[in-house]
Amino acid sequence: MEVLRPTLIRIGGRIYRKNIIQQQSYPNEEEDDFYAGPGDLTDEPCDAFMVEETERGFQCAVEVPSPLYKYIIGKKGETRKRLETETRTSISIPKPGMEGQIVITGQQRSGVISARTRIDVLAESFRKKQPFTHFLSFALNQPAIQEKFLQFKEEVLEKCSKDHGVNSSLFQNPAKLHLTIGTLVLLNEQEIQKACELLQRSKEDFIDKTVGGKSLTVEVAGIEYMNDDPAMIDVLYAKVHMKDGSDKLQLIADRLMEQFVTSGLMMKEWDRVKLHATIMNTLFRKDPNVLSCDFYAVEEKNSATTGKSSFKERETFDGRNILKIFENFCFGELQLNSVHLSQRFSTDSSGYYATSEQLTFS
Repeated sequence: MEVLRPTLIRIGGRIYRKNIIQQQSYPNEEEDDFYAGPGDLTDEPCDAFMVEETERGFQCAVEVPSPLYKYIIGKKGETRKRLETETRTSISIPKPGMEGQIVITGQQRSGVISARTRIDVLAESFRKKQPFTHFLSFALNQPAIQEKFLQFKEEVLEKCSKDHGVNSSLFQNPAKLHLTIGTLVLLNEQEIQKACELLQRSKEDFIDKTVGGKSLTVEVAGIEYMNDDPAMIDVLYAKVHMKDGSDKLQLIADRLMEQFVTSGLMMKEWDRVKLHATIMNTLFRKDPNVLSCDFYAVEEKNSATTGKSSFKERETFDGRNILKIFENFCFGELQLNSVHLSQRFSTDSSGYYATSEQLTFS
């Protein structure tokens, strides 16, 4: 239990501390229950909420995606009942599967604000537990890069296949080579549309100023690994950098991450985006469609729910010879001129991930 560094949740420009509570598991129940009770946050008056005065008191509406309704209702409606009882409000929630607003009504403004704050905390807490649905990416699947990647794969299997854990199942699908900028949990069409509009707005906000209407000449060369021991690797990636030595690609990636984090559509995981293209991943053994960022998502979710790491469930590979022989392998150069809002677990006609939105900057 982390007492000195509790989890902080940012809602409407304010930061709330999420106290650790003991949760019981109910194996026969499908829906998780989490209750933001009086001890979990401070119910302060908050001007960020639009509270409307009505003939019967006060009312506040909150947008919550339908997949999160069950966490606000709770098992057998218990969470909603406790919220209503303790805040002296009535909470109206749309039927499952129907998008709409959750409406809170009450005779006291403070009670309505308290209920709204707790609903926001519930929604934010369980949003973090949802698997991500989309990700921002630069596609690296140009034909020349794919050809060099397949050459790399062939040579690795020829020279290093006797090393522990090295086989063809580890390699990325060449049509899906990419750089991940960040992952998003978009739970309804409204959130997808918001992300699409934000991506397009970034062109005028900062991308045009950075690239000057020109594509970026990028080189994919050299390999590196994620963890500490080259004899026990989970993820091997190709390094990516600007051919002219500038930091334009890094600047665009970092600004996109910051813009989406500020909007609330993306969680900030790192201070800077790590520009890398996954080429080998032990998660591919079980599912060739996983992303490099799934490596972190799997660890975080498993640790949060069970307190245990999933490393032992994965068979690492010995990459010492690969690193020695292919340390400076060049996958080639390419022109980057677009950013994709890509859909997880999808494929388009080119073999790349299906795109919800594409921003072209040259």
